[in-house]
Amino acid sequence: MIRKRLLLIALAAAAVQCLAPNAWSHGVVGDFTFLEPLVAEDPTPANELDLVEPQWNRVAGGRTYAIGSSVEKILGTDQEGWPRFSIGGGTSWIYQSPDQGSSQNGFDDVQLFAKYAFLVVPDHEFLLSAAAQLQIPIGNPRIEEQQHTSFGPELVGEKGLGDLPDWPVLRFLRPLGFQADVGYLPALNGHTSHLLYGDTVVEYSLPYLSNSVQDIGLEWPLRNLFLFTEFNYSQLIAGPSGQTFPDFVLTPGIAYMSYRFQLSLGTQFALNQAAVGGTHAAVIGLLDIFFDSIFPRMNWKLFGN
Repeated sequence: MIRKRLLLIALAAAAVQCLAPNAWSHGVVGDFTFLEPLVAEDPTPANELDLVEPQWNRVAGGRTYAIGSSVEKILGTDQEGWPRFSIGGGTSWIYQSPDQGSSQNGFDDVQLFAKYAFLVVPDHEFLLSAAAQLQIPIGNPRIEEQQHTSFGPELVGEKGLGDLPDWPVLRFLRPLGFQADVGYLPALNGHTSHLLYGDTVVEYSLPYLSNSVQDIGLEWPLRNLFLFTEFNYSQLIAGPSGQTFPDFVLTPGIAYMSYRFQLSLGTQFALNQAAVGGTHAAVIGLLDIFFDSIFPRMNWKLFGN
């Protein structure tokens, strides 16, 4: 009986390894599972639905509330079944409550994107993707960030430190992961919103610590937590006077990730004077659903295994 149980366990483990590329398609590069950032772009093509992205900001002269949603679908994989190409899009509903004057609400710009992971090195937990962003102003003109259609390129990447030597002390750096993006989003029919932006995410994966480095006895839900901090930069390269100063913002947070979803919560702090006006106080959340783990039939692709 014991031998039979051991055999069943071994077969189940082998099945999980064979199905890993399809069953856990979110953010996996090698042995590292990267989280979905709050602000930065996710480098990994994935099947996911950002079901709710709530945000509250106390800004100079009032308050802003937003509820966003977006979806991403993998359309292509490589010969081993790992995600390579995806498309997606999303928008936000925004409510602005100024200290003086009437409130405004409506939908923001619609953002569409395509993403291609052109370099994947699983042994070193490294991935680079090229993306194209299209921003269409079809919401409420009083709410939208800008009133011009914008289109531009983006480079996104991520790197885990699981390839560090398994030495004392140094081994506890292996659960560290880094994500970054840089993009340029120029207006196609105007000169008031040529946006340059860049983000860096530093994350520490407690699941990776427990499963791949050392089990220190963490129980649920601590065993599923990620600690992270984002450094966010944005700047209007061309625009009205006084609006071209760079904004530097720090976004620390915590995320819980399971097989089917990720739940994140963070806040923001201005790092320079230009960012103070829009970041007196902020709370950002995210509920990200990995829909192919709930509905396996949604894992269809146009090409690949």
